[in-house]
Amino acid sequence: MSFYGSYRHDDVVFLLKRLVQPPFVDIAHKEDLIQSGARHYSEMLSPELLPSERYLKIFKDAYAANCKRMAQDCLSLAALIAARRAGPITLVSLVRAGTPVGVILKHLLRRVIGRQVAHFSVSIIRDRGIDEVALHHILNLGHAPESIVFIDGWTGKGVISRVLEQAVGDFNQRNGVAIDSGLYVLSDLAGSATCAASCADYLIPSSILNATVSGLVSRSVLNESVGPGDFHGCVYYDEFEPYDQSREFADGLIADGIAQADRNGIPEAMPIDRTKVAAVSAEFLHTTMALHGIVDVNLVKPGIGEATRVLLRRVPRLLILRDPDALDVAHLKVLATEKSVPLIVDADLPYQAVSLIRSTLDG
Repeated sequence: MSFYGSYRHDDVVFLLKRLVQPPFVDIAHKEDLIQSGARHYSEMLSPELLPSERYLKIFKDAYAANCKRMAQDCLSLAALIAARRAGPITLVSLVRAGTPVGVILKHLLRRVIGRQVAHFSVSIIRDRGIDEVALHHILNLGHAPESIVFIDGWTGKGVISRVLEQAVGDFNQRNGVAIDSGLYVLSDLAGSATCAASCADYLIPSSILNATVSGLVSRSVLNESVGPGDFHGCVYYDEFEPYDQSREFADGLIADGIAQADRNGIPEAMPIDRTKVAAVSAEFLHTTMALHGIVDVNLVKPGIGEATRVLLRRVPRLLILRDPDALDVAHLKVLATEKSVPLIVDADLPYQAVSLIRSTLDG
C-alpha cells in the first residue's frame, strides 16, 4: 500500500515502513546511548513536540522573508536537473529534509519546464547507507537508473553526500546499474554536492520545523522492527494533522516559483567554486574542534539547518552566531533560550550559525 504522509498522491510516495511501536527515547538518554556506542542514532527517536505559538510565528516570518529566495533556488535547481537528464526524471529525495524540496521540484519540473517526473522519498543513514530495498523498488517499477536524481535540502559537513556516493556506488557494482550517486541540493555549505543552486547559508524555512513541514513523517529508523525485505521505518504523527504545514508550505513555494518563471523566466544558478567551499568547511572544522576541545567531528553542526536540528532533537552544548540580530537566526535564539543553551557571537564565522553537541565527556 502506497504511503504519502500528509501530502497529496501526486506529490510524493514515501518508501518507508510505518512502525506500529514508536522507538521513542527521551533526548538526554538517547544522547548517552549514541555517544556510548550502545545504540546507533537510527535505532531510536526522540518524541516530537508541536512548535509553540511564538516559534510558529517565527516560522511564518521566515517564510515571508525567504520564500522568494527559496522559490528562485528551487527554479534554478529544477533547470540544472532538467539540463542533466534526458527523458523522464525520477526524483529520489532523502528523508526528511529533502522531501519538501523534492515536492516543490517535482511540480516545477512538470509545470514550468514540461518534464515527466516521478518523486519518491527514501531513507539514508550515516554509517548504514541508503535503503537498498527502496532503490530496488524504484527500479522494479520501471524507472530507468539514469533517470534518478537524489535530492536533499542542504549540506552541512558533507557527510550524507559521502555516504550516498559510497552506498550508491556499492549498489551499482552489485546490481550492474549506473545510478548517478551525486547529491542535488538548494545550498551546498560543504562543497560536496554534485549540483546546487547556492552555497550561501541562508534560512531555508522548512529547516525550522520537523514533521509538520515534512509530511508528518519522522526521521527514518533502522532497528529490529525493520526486516530484511522491509523499507526503513518511520513514525507518522497523525495526531499532528490539525497543525500540519506541509502542503501549504510546498504549495506556496510552487506558486511563487511558477509566478517568478512567468515574470522573469528561469534564473541561472551562479557557478559554485566547490574546491573553495570545501576548503572553507575543512578549515572551519579543524579550527572549531581545536578551539573547543572536540575530538568527534559529528558533534559539530555548521549552518542554520544543521544548527536547528541540534536544538530541536539533540543535547546542545553551545550555539554560535555570526550576527545575533539577523532575522535568519531568530528561531535559534528562541530555541536556545527555551533550552538554556549558551550563546556566543563570532563575527568571523563562515556560516550564520553553528551548534555544538554536548559530549558525554563534558559531564
